[in-house]
Amino acid sequence: MKSRAAVLWQVGEEWTIEDIEIDDPGPGEVIVKTKVAGMCHSDEHMSSGALPMPHYPCIGGHEGAGEVIRVGEGVTSVAVGDHVAMSFIPSCGRCKWCVSGRQNLCDLGMHLMSPGMISDGRMAHHVGDQDLGRMCQLGTFAEHMLLSESAVVKVEPDIPWHAVALVSCGVATGWGSAVHRAQVTPGDEVAVIGVGGVGMSAVQGARMAGAKRIFAIDPIEFKREQATAMGATHTYASIEEAMGQIGAVTWGNMCDKVIITVGDITGDIIEPALNLTAKGGTCVVTAIGDMMQTDAQLNLFMFSMMNKELKGCLFGSGNPRFDIPNLLSMYREGQLKLDEMVTRRYTLDQINEGYADMKSGKNIRGIIEFD
Repeated sequence: MKSRAAVLWQVGEEWTIEDIEIDDPGPGEVIVKTKVAGMCHSDEHMSSGALPMPHYPCIGGHEGAGEVIRVGEGVTSVAVGDHVAMSFIPSCGRCKWCVSGRQNLCDLGMHLMSPGMISDGRMAHHVGDQDLGRMCQLGTFAEHMLLSESAVVKVEPDIPWHAVALVSCGVATGWGSAVHRAQVTPGDEVAVIGVGGVGMSAVQGARMAGAKRIFAIDPIEFKREQATAMGATHTYASIEEAMGQIGAVTWGNMCDKVIITVGDITGDIIEPALNLTAKGGTCVVTAIGDMMQTDAQLNLFMFSMMNKELKGCLFGSGNPRFDIPNLLSMYREGQLKLDEMVTRRYTLDQINEGYADMKSGKNIRGIIEFD
């Protein structure tokens, strides 16, 4: 099959739109016509080299929605015509992690950075005589995708495409960071550091879980304003600005839960975030940065003596096959705001413009529309 895709040829370059060739689906595989792709910061990490891919050139994109147009032998969970959300975390449903309710840790995740197909390792996407890798076994910055059945989740056909795309990564990750990983409970004081697409969803998750106060921290005024509309009760431009004021309104108790969702995390943010965290509180690290960075700063004495927790978080510590339809159900009922998350819409050919807007702080979430 012929298609078009945004391809990154080398770290540091811009995306180029290429005519590509996609192989026929093999056993357990499907071809999806892409409808909407979300422009997540993680793909910018891929471009900058903070998250290097094992194979270049590479198709970008790991947040998206589309319609199944072909299925391979043995596919049972979806059929031609089904609407699906992509899941950058594939789930087999059989490994230890899946059967214990931790699909985000599925053993198929070992293939996330592999250039070949999950099923048999073959290179099934091509531009000219060059094989193509794909971001997280997906490559949603393409008009069509050849995917493993384990990486698609069927959704109801009445849900708008942009909503389906958003919950496939950013919203599920942020919302789950608050609800699943931080385990926000009614009356909690919650701080969210960084309110882009993931952070804005963490604000919503904290609100829906019953947080008493939600402190949104971000240097960009536009994002702070949007966070208030999503449920934040207080906003600050920096952790330093927030520190004293949060101490004042919480009578010195600080925050029961702190969630770090900045676009590019570095190790020097951990100690300030822990200083915002109350005794016995939890700090969740959802943001990602340079995968080669190993240094983080924290006061080990205070960390242990104050009985605090520091947790990592992948896909909001949720289960794609449950959380994606569940979040869309809450959107349908008006409980989860997704339309308001979309700041700007782009064509595939405008992808570099979209990422320039993201880096300059203009977007909560930009999306690529293919129709």
